[in-house]
Amino acid sequence: MGIGAFAAAQASAAELLAPLKVEPWSTTPGAPILEHPYGVPSLFEKGVVRRAAKAWPLPGAASSMTPLADLFGSITPNGLVYERHHAGVPDIDPAQHRLAVHGLVSAPKLFTMDDILRLPSESRIHFIECSGNTGGEWNGPSGMPVQLTHGLLSCCEWTGVRLSTLLDEVNGAVGKARWILAEGSDAAAMTRSLPLDRIIDRAMIVYAQNGERLRPENGYPLRLIVPGFEGNTHVKWLRRLKLVDAPLETREETSKYTNLLADGTARKFVFEMDAKSVITRPSPGHKLTTHGYYPISGLAWSGRGTIRRVEVSTDGGASWRNARMETSPRERALTRFEADWQWNGGPAAILSRATDSTGYVQPTREALVSARGLNSQYHYNAIQQWRVDANGDVRNA
Repeated sequence: MGIGAFAAAQASAAELLAPLKVEPWSTTPGAPILEHPYGVPSLFEKGVVRRAAKAWPLPGAASSMTPLADLFGSITPNGLVYERHHAGVPDIDPAQHRLAVHGLVSAPKLFTMDDILRLPSESRIHFIECSGNTGGEWNGPSGMPVQLTHGLLSCCEWTGVRLSTLLDEVNGAVGKARWILAEGSDAAAMTRSLPLDRIIDRAMIVYAQNGERLRPENGYPLRLIVPGFEGNTHVKWLRRLKLVDAPLETREETSKYTNLLADGTARKFVFEMDAKSVITRPSPGHKLTTHGYYPISGLAWSGRGTIRRVEVSTDGGASWRNARMETSPRERALTRFEADWQWNGGPAAILSRATDSTGYVQPTREALVSARGLNSQYHYNAIQQWRVDANGDVRNA
């Protein structure tokens, strides 16, 4: 169903009494099984695609956003996982690709993909969120739909090798190794310094996503996954891991991906994504077509642990009630929530707020701006409000 159609058209009384119609697709054989050797969605879902929020000024720099309003459950299909590139998508031959692990290690090594595939593997479900996600809401409601406000967010099952396993292959760290530099093979040579003690137990070097090999736009043939950390640290097309004694102050952690506070202070190395939630149905672009029952559904997540509670309000935050969480919350993964709602045809303001396993509660925009000011474009996690008009239109306002 496209973003503009939320409720199915109501069947007329005459249609309900008439014999069930035999449609054309019930009278002739369908397409052969190998018409699409790699499966594709229905033609009727052609509007459910990634979309760009803006044009980027530099060649190869781009992003595309996940259509959250049209997804179900908590896993993002590979073809809809959000993208963020700084120099386009490289076309890498896995047979030629190498991963160097060096620096303050006992036995530096150059790994082939075959080497990595022969190491013990595991699969885990985690979200990735760009730290710039929802940054357009800092100055108040942007008027944009949820795909373009929150769509730099996806959740997948990742398969690969633990970072700790890879370090065992080089006989571990030596000396004053406290940080690790990750570098990608793209033309931007994306590099980030990461604190070793905070990621060693959960970071993964992955080669598969939702059961198949990584897509090129998501890091094929190899990427780093750092559960809970901002998306820029999940370095794609990974070619190098260097153990060092201190952060290397790369471009992506000085001129970019820092958070400027109201007093001009720069918050550097702000890695974890704080607890956050958003209602995806109904959301801007949807239209309520009849009075009565509607489920309020959305997603909640935290980079610091699991989601413990999600609350929903339909009166602009004057009152709150607990939503149902449809699955047992996983650590650093998306959690789908749902709450019952009877729409009586009047105006409404619907919101959600998440509480995570640390006790942190998703803040209001006013509280977040009071703490951090308006100079930053990163790590915006305030409660998001959608307005429902009496005619059923849903708006970001």
